[in-house]
Amino acid sequence: MARDPDTIQREIEQARTALAATLDELSERANPQKLVEQGKSSVLDVLSQPRVKYTLIAVGAVVGFALVRKLFR
Repeated sequence: MARDPDTIQREIEQARTALAATLDELSERANPQKLVEQGKSSVLDVLSQPRVKYTLIAVGAVVGFALVRKLFR
């Protein structure tokens, strides 16, 4: 059964529109600057948690103390 050329043309245009929308969404998701900003934001969120922050401070203090002690021995 033969299809109407206008129907085929409409389907092609719909497919193009859907493909363009998909490509736009993919390019937005894969934007390197956006990925960097999301990564930076998630790292800052983790580091701002009190448990992580105070643990890092304690580790830094211990390492600093060990270095000072080694220098003066």
